[in-house]
Amino acid sequence: MKFRHVVLFSGETFKVPQGIQRIDHRATHGWQLRYGGTKMFSDHSSDGSGAAVALDKATKELLRRIATLQAPTTLQHGPSQNKTSDLPPGISGPIVRQRRGAKVKDASLSVLIPRFGDKPRRRTVYIGTENTYTLQKYEAALVRAMQMRQEAEAAYRRDITRAKRAEGRRLKAERKVG
Repeated sequence: MKFRHVVLFSGETFKVPQGIQRIDHRATHGWQLRYGGTKMFSDHSSDGSGAAVALDKATKELLRRIATLQAPTTLQHGPSQNKTSDLPPGISGPIVRQRRGAKVKDASLSVLIPRFGDKPRRRTVYIGTENTYTLQKYEAALVRAMQMRQEAEAAYRRDITRAKRAEGRRLKAERKVG
């Protein structure tokens, strides 16, 4: 789990886990948890003296949420505004090209396969040649492409959740020792 050092206006320094932010503004002083929604843990003091207790409560809630909630991802939920087709995110096409030495062009869909901790891969789903292309073949290829993307997204979510939970267990063990 990533940490950063936060220095309060009082000079006190804290090691803060990712997902918790410090809020110091006029009459509001505390730690805001940002994982599976937000929750504020107030210092209940204007001088920052309750910051350690509030951070401890925020960290406990963070660990509880990591253990029970699915990890947040940066996967797109809908097509970008610049996309000119109605295809779902991660799928583009049909891509028409003529391979070297071929006499006819072929069409395929391109599917971006996200992989947690690794570069995404691009896979193609063949539709047909310019002589065999039909609407039914396009629709069947689109169904296959959407299924590939959904399976990859599910694996990505599973893998990121496992990684976050392992980080949470390590942080929990460190807190018991320290």
